[in-house]
Amino acid sequence: MMKPLNLISIKPNLNVIGRKNIFFVFSSVLVLLAFGLFFSRGLNYGIDFQGGILIEIRMPDAGKVGQVRGELSGLGLGEVALQEFGEPTDILIRIQKQSGGDKEQQVAVNKVKTALGDGVKYRRTELVGPQVSQELFRDGMIAVVLAILGILAYVWFRFEWQFGLGAIIALVHDVLTTIGIFALTGIEFNLSTVAAILAIAGYSINDTVVVYDRVRENLRKYKSLPLPELLNNSINETLSRTIMTSVTTMIALLALYILGGEVIRGFSFALIWGVLVGTYSSICVAVPLLLYFKIDRAGVRISDESQPAEAE
Repeated sequence: MMKPLNLISIKPNLNVIGRKNIFFVFSSVLVLLAFGLFFSRGLNYGIDFQGGILIEIRMPDAGKVGQVRGELSGLGLGEVALQEFGEPTDILIRIQKQSGGDKEQQVAVNKVKTALGDGVKYRRTELVGPQVSQELFRDGMIAVVLAILGILAYVWFRFEWQFGLGAIIALVHDVLTTIGIFALTGIEFNLSTVAAILAIAGYSINDTVVVYDRVRENLRKYKSLPLPELLNNSINETLSRTIMTSVTTMIALLALYILGGEVIRGFSFALIWGVLVGTYSSICVAVPLLLYFKIDRAGVRISDESQPAEAE
């Protein structure tokens, strides 16, 4: 009979709580660096948030994205993004807004048509103005804020307010550091990135809820066990699950980043960073924060009320 594969010790004994000050300092430095990079370097906003030219074309044959990219790369139009859209022969071209007025935008459109030559059918040509791009940016930020508030309400309802506050602090930590890494690398920040941030929020809170659920169970079972030891035990008991989930997710995301092409590279990069920082914050930030929130053990809710309490 084959033995089960164990990538980490079955019973790890990491002293996360004992090193909480190191983790808090490290996280504070990350967040401060993120703020500094955001205000000093800013984000490389994509066409969605800056405005620009949108052209939808239909090629005679499928699989011509690379060819079109090569034909447009030397036109001096700035950022040009391409992606397949609808049918395999349809390509969506996004070009950053040109300096000047409508005349300069039309000049850019004519350059594209000249470079692509005959045989290309132009199905749509639009200008994404500054008002539309501002609305997209505003709606994206509203989506992130509403997601965080919804997560707060969910964790608060399922556990206690202390757990909800700890989860939101860890979640905000993840979002801010993700924005900071985009400011550092200069990777395009667009609507896909906002979607990635929302996915990061969901992944991070899922990890945090798993550990919090074990904390809640142990609070119910071990009434006299010191809280630091109880939190450490909870982290170690769920560590195998957390690591395995992160590793398998990371394998898929790395494949997506390497083989997925330019269109989704920013999206996959954000998710890779989000998995790393989300796993870290769930273990090293969210759980240690519970030490400072004065958890009332007697008032902790348990989903299975028929489970008998055990004395330590």
